[in-house]
Amino acid sequence: MRPEDLRSHQWYGTDGLRSFSHRARTRQLGYLPEEHLGKPVIAILNTWSDINPCHQHLRERAEAVKRGVWQAGGFPLEFPVATLSETFQKPTPMLYRNLLSMETEELLRSYPVDGAVLMGGCDKTTPALLMGAASADLPAVFVPAGPMLRGHWRNETLGSGTDMWKYWDEKRAGRIGDRELAELECGLARSAGTCMTMGTASTMTSAAEALGVTVPGAAAIPAVDSAHSRMAAAAGLRAVELVREDARLSRFLTREAYEDAITTVLALGGSTNAVIHLIAMAGRSRIPLSLDDFDRIARRVPVLADVRPGGRFLMEDFYYAGGLPGLLARLGDAGLLHLDRPTIAHATLREQLDGARVHDDEVIRPLDNPVAEQGGLAVLRGNLAPDGAVIKHISAEPHLLKHTGPAVVFDDYRTMQATVNDPALGITPDSVLVLRGSGPLGGPGMPEYGMLPIPDHLLKQGVTDMVRLSDARMSGTSYGACVLHIAPESHVGGPLALIETGDLVTLDVAARTLRLEVDDVELERRRAAWTPPPPRYGRGFGALYQDHITQADTGCDFAFLSRDGEVPEPYAG
Repeated sequence: MRPEDLRSHQWYGTDGLRSFSHRARTRQLGYLPEEHLGKPVIAILNTWSDINPCHQHLRERAEAVKRGVWQAGGFPLEFPVATLSETFQKPTPMLYRNLLSMETEELLRSYPVDGAVLMGGCDKTTPALLMGAASADLPAVFVPAGPMLRGHWRNETLGSGTDMWKYWDEKRAGRIGDRELAELECGLARSAGTCMTMGTASTMTSAAEALGVTVPGAAAIPAVDSAHSRMAAAAGLRAVELVREDARLSRFLTREAYEDAITTVLALGGSTNAVIHLIAMAGRSRIPLSLDDFDRIARRVPVLADVRPGGRFLMEDFYYAGGLPGLLARLGDAGLLHLDRPTIAHATLREQLDGARVHDDEVIRPLDNPVAEQGGLAVLRGNLAPDGAVIKHISAEPHLLKHTGPAVVFDDYRTMQATVNDPALGITPDSVLVLRGSGPLGGPGMPEYGMLPIPDHLLKQGVTDMVRLSDARMSGTSYGACVLHIAPESHVGGPLALIETGDLVTLDVAARTLRLEVDDVELERRRAAWTPPPPRYGRGFGALYQDHITQADTGCDFAFLSRDGEVPEPYAG
C-alpha cells in the first residue's frame, strides 16, 4: 500500500489548508512528521476506567498495543470510549451496548484512522465494539481483557459470579454467617480481569476468537499473565499489517464465521446472552442470523468445555488445558467448523489450528466423552413465546426440564424482591416463578433479572432449583432452570403480559416448547383488557432507545443501525 492510499492521507497528505492545519495540530501534540506521515494510523479504542474492575489493566495493555503498532511501522492513537462496567452500571449496561457501538463506529469514521485495535471484555463491550467496527468496516483486531485469577476461600476454589449466587443463597438459608460472607467478599475476585467462569465475558471473547478477529489463543489468557501483554503487542502489530493488506472486517465476518461462533458458544456451554449479541453482530455484517440457527446447530454440537457454571473448572484451567485453539481443533476434527475461511492471522482457520492440542481431557472433553451430547442452549417456542425464548439447560436440574406447575406472577423486579419470601404467596417447589416487565423496553434494557431468587423457606428445605420464566436476561455466571428472553416481551403486549397467578405452565426442553395451559378464548379476553404501560423516558438517550430498540429475538439493536444503507466517508479537505 502506498502512503497516498491510506485513509489518513486525506487528513495529512494533501496540499490544502485543512491538511496544513491537521499537521500543525499534530505537531502541537508533540509528534514529529516522520513519526506519523505516510504511516498507518491505528486507533486504540480502550474501555478502561477507574470503575471497571474487569478492565483495570487495560491502561497498561494499551501501551503494549502501541509497542506492537510502532514495531510494525504504524502510528498509534488511543481513544477512551464508554466502559460499560457490568458490576456497577445501572439499570444495566445492556441499555448502553448500542451507544458504545455508535461511538465506536463514528470515532472510526470521523477521525484520520486507517485501522483499529478494540480493547474490551466485560460482557457488553465485546459485542458493542465489534458491532461498531463492523459497521465502519475498517481493518481491526480485538484484544480480550482476559479472565481474572481463580478465587479462593478457605479450602475452596471460587468462581466469580457463580459462587456469589451460591453462597448468597447459603447465607439466606442460614448455613453461613456474616463472617464467612465477609471472607468471601475478599476471595471472589482476586485480580484484574473478567469473570473466570464461562460467563458472558469469556463466552463473547471466545466468540470473537472463533470469528477470527483476535490473534490466536487470545480469549483465555488470564488478564495478569505476561502472555496477555505479549498478545496485546501482537494485536497492535497485526493491525498495521491488516491495513497494508486492506483486509477489512467484512472479509472475516462471514456467514461461516458467525456459524462457527455459534458452534463455539454451544460447545463451551456458554452464556445465553451470546444469542442476543451474535444476532446483533451478524445484523451489522448484513448477515441474517436467527434463533433457529442456534437451535439447529445446538442439536449437533456437544458441550466439550467442563467449565462453570455448567461444569467444574475455571477459565485458568481452560487456558492451561489448551484454551480455545484446543477446543476448536476438536470441533474441526469432528467436521463442525468451516475450516477454509480466513482469519485475521492466517489464510484459513485450518492453518491457524494446525498444531493446536488439548492437554487435559477433563477440562476440554474428547468428542466421545462430552459434558452433554447437545449444545448447552435450547430455543423454546409456544403460546408463551411465539417469537422464541432460550434456556441454558445444562445448568438446570434435570428433573425440571419437563415440568408443569402453577405460575406465581410478579409484575416487576422490585415487587418480586419485596414479596418473593411472603408465605401468603404459597410458593412450593412445583411453582413456576414468572417475572415480567423486564424486557428490552420494560426493564429498561433487559437487565439480568432472570435468575429469580428461590424463596428463603424453600432454600432452608434444601430446594436448589425451580422453573423460572422472564423476558429478562440472566448473568452468564448464573445457573438454574431459567427460561429467558421471552419474545415478544410483556411491555409490548407479548403473551407474558396475559399470564395470571395460578395458571398452569408447561416447560418441555426436549420438545422445545413453552406453553401456557389456558385456552385461546380466555387469552383473547385478557388481551382485550390489557393496557400498554406508558413510555419510561420523556427525553435523552432513553427516549432514543425506546423509539428504536428491537426485541430479543432480533438482537436488541437499534433498527436504524442494522438496516441496509450507505454512509458516506467524511470529506477531510
